[in-house]
Amino acid sequence: MAEMDTSSGGGHKGKPGVKKAKKLSTRVDLTPMVDLGFLLITFFIFTTTMSQPTAMKLNLPKDVDKPDEQNKLKESAALTVMPSKNNMVYYYEGLDPSKLQSSSFSKNAIRDVILDKKRRTDPKDFMVIIKPTKDATYKNTVNILDEMKIDDVKRYALVDITPDEYKFIAATEQANGIK
Repeated sequence: MAEMDTSSGGGHKGKPGVKKAKKLSTRVDLTPMVDLGFLLITFFIFTTTMSQPTAMKLNLPKDVDKPDEQNKLKESAALTVMPSKNNMVYYYEGLDPSKLQSSSFSKNAIRDVILDKKRRTDPKDFMVIIKPTKDATYKNTVNILDEMKIDDVKRYALVDITPDEYKFIAATEQANGIK
């Protein structure tokens, strides 16, 4: 709170009979203002909305009694996509990696492949298998996952690449002169 000091400044050293005016000092106590500041800070912290994390929604498979029934996939409905080094994407249809083809991460290259396969396949059977190589960048893997959302692919899986697929990729890179 505020208070005023009314004590006199001491005796007068001048002429007798002349009264000297008292010096008044003011002192403002800012404790309530600090309390009010902390109350306002607390109010704004509790009422603001924190930034929401952006995450991709993943549809997980349903639980089944027999694990053999869980991941049934028609060979004709599968498309395997393998992002690799130098912004290259290798893909093949079905489950035979010997039919490996390559594409780039250009604007619509891999999108056209996915949409073409989706158009030729029954929507409830269509599945994309994503197998990033050890040389693939994180950005390219996320781009492929984004492509699934953009192309409205309902079923896709992120799986480890097999040694046989690495051999086919190495042979394709060697034939195309990619180091």
